[in-house]
Amino acid sequence: MPRYTHFGERYTRTTGAVELMSDLGDAAAAATRGPVYLLGGGNPARIPAVEAVYRRRLAEIAADTTQFGRFAGAYSEPSGHPACRAAIAAALQAEYGWPLEARNVALTAGSQSAFYVLFNLFAGPGTNGARQRVLLPLAPEYIGYSGLNMQDDLIVAHPAVLDELPGGVFKYRLDFEQLEVPADVGAICVSRPTNPSGNVLTTPELERLDLLAQRHRVPLIVDAAYGKPFPGIEFTDSMAFWNDNVVLCLSLSKLGLPGVRTGVVVAHESIIEAITAFNATAALAPPGTGAEIVAPLIASGELSALCNDVVRPFYRARCAFAVAALRDAFAALPLRIHAPEGAFFLWLWFPGLPITSAELYRRLKRCGVYVISGHHFFPGLDRDWRHRDECVRINYAQEPEMVSEGIRLIAAEVARAYDEGC
Repeated sequence: MPRYTHFGERYTRTTGAVELMSDLGDAAAAATRGPVYLLGGGNPARIPAVEAVYRRRLAEIAADTTQFGRFAGAYSEPSGHPACRAAIAAALQAEYGWPLEARNVALTAGSQSAFYVLFNLFAGPGTNGARQRVLLPLAPEYIGYSGLNMQDDLIVAHPAVLDELPGGVFKYRLDFEQLEVPADVGAICVSRPTNPSGNVLTTPELERLDLLAQRHRVPLIVDAAYGKPFPGIEFTDSMAFWNDNVVLCLSLSKLGLPGVRTGVVVAHESIIEAITAFNATAALAPPGTGAEIVAPLIASGELSALCNDVVRPFYRARCAFAVAALRDAFAALPLRIHAPEGAFFLWLWFPGLPITSAELYRRLKRCGVYVISGHHFFPGLDRDWRHRDECVRINYAQEPEMVSEGIRLIAAEVARAYDEGC
C-alpha cells in the first residue's frame, strides 16, 4: 500500500461529495439489473429547447476554424476565455449597473474547484500563524463545502431557525439575533438558492450579511450556482447581489452543461488574481469549451432569454409536479416540505423518524432509489440536532415518471420505518 501524505489521506477519505458522485456510477451499474430512480445527485434536466441552442453553437464552432481553435485547439488564459469573461462583465453591468470589467471575472474548472480555492484562500493557518475559518450562517448548507480545506475544523456553522408554516410546509430563517462572527472567521459563505433546502435569502438579508462581513473585514461569498443571474432557478421576487466585498460564484452546470466543468467567479480583482494564479499553477488554464459555447449567447442576450423563458418555467413546473406527488404519496405520513423557493431540489423533513436519514438512504438504495441523506448538509455544526437526521434531499429535475415512482417508493419505506419503529 502507498504511504500517503496528510494531503493524500485527506483527499482519499469518504465524504458526502464522494458518496454523492459515486452514487451516479453505482446507479448506472444498477440500471442494468433493474429500475433505478436517481433522485440524489445534482444533474440538471435535459431540456430539449436548451440543448438545441447548444447543438447549434457546436455546429457553428465546428464550421469555424477560429472558434474551434479557442474551443479545443489552444489553452485559454489562466483567468479563462477572454471573450466570455468580458461578455459576463458587460451583461452584469448592463442588467444590474455593477461596475465590472473582464478583470473582475475568472473561470474555473467547475464551481467546486472555485470553492476549493476560495475556502483555502480564506480558511487555514494565516501568515501570522493564527487560524482562520469560514462561517456558514444558515445550516443546513451545501454538501460540497465539507472537506475542501486542507485541515479539519475550518468551517463553523450556525443553525437556522425552523419556522413551521401552514399546509405541511416549513422554512429556514437566518437568525441574525443569535448570529455571531468569531474573531477567527476569514469569510462568510451562503448559497442562494440554498442547497439543499431551496431557500432564497432576500436582498435585505444579503445586505445585512454583507454589512456584517464588512464590519469584520471579511468577504461575503454568495454561491449562486442555481440562482441569478444565470440559470436563475428562483421562484421568488429577488435580485442578484454583488459589490466589491462580495464574491459571487456561478456555474454553467445548471444551465445544462455539467460536462464542460465551468465555474464563474465575480469578485474584486485582487481575488480574481489569486484564482488566476491557482489556475496557472494547478491546471495551466481552465477549460475553454463551455466558455466558447456560451460567450456569444451571453453577449447577445440569448442566454438570459433562455433562462427567463425556458429554464425557470421548466423547473417551476417540475417542482409543482413533485410537490403534488409528495402530498399524494405522504398523505398519511408526517412529512414536512421546505418551502420550494429555488434550485431543483426538495428538502424533506420527517419529524420523529425512528431511523436516521443515513439508514433511510441505505434502505432506499437497496430498492434502487437514490437520495441524499440530510446529515451530510451540516458541515461545521458542532451541536447535536436530531433534525439533521430526519431530513433527505431529492432532485426533482428528472423525468416525471421516474420522480413520481421514486417518491412512491420513498413513502413506502418511510411508512415501514414509522410502523415498525425502527
